[in-house]
Amino acid sequence: MITTDDEVRALASTVTDPEIPVLSIADLGILRDGHLEKDGTVRLTITPTYSGCPAMDTIRADLATVFAKAGHEKVEVDLVLSPAWTTDWMTDEGKAKLQEYGIAPPTGKAHAGGPIKLGLAVKCPQCHSLNTREMSRFGSTSCKALYVCQDCHEPFDYFKVL
Repeated sequence: MITTDDEVRALASTVTDPEIPVLSIADLGILRDGHLEKDGTVRLTITPTYSGCPAMDTIRADLATVFAKAGHEKVEVDLVLSPAWTTDWMTDEGKAKLQEYGIAPPTGKAHAGGPIKLGLAVKCPQCHSLNTREMSRFGSTSCKALYVCQDCHEPFDYFKVL
């Protein structure tokens, strides 16, 4: 049975993103908080990568399952939209996992409300060439774009800076 807030966050961090299973919700930066309330309820706070993210229901269910297996039947998962999630919240370990998985990680920092950024080259996760081009602004999920490498000719997803 879990008895500390650190244990709550550690167990919640074992849940993976259903769309990118190599990333935990902690790696992705969507796990905002986790604690044990006095009545034994586990309360977790998550922020979706975007407001209509279809993975949130699955993540909620996965969190309830992992805590039920640890002996906690009362699990409340709060979905918080503000402040909005940003790729700046992704861990460096998470970005490295994306690269190893074949998805180019986000580069640079998000600047909400700031100047419009110029597009820079996206490095191919297979051959590491910068000779790439965007094929589609939206890839396999809304938070990714589809690119192709001009050198090795492999298509790949790029996790957009948000």
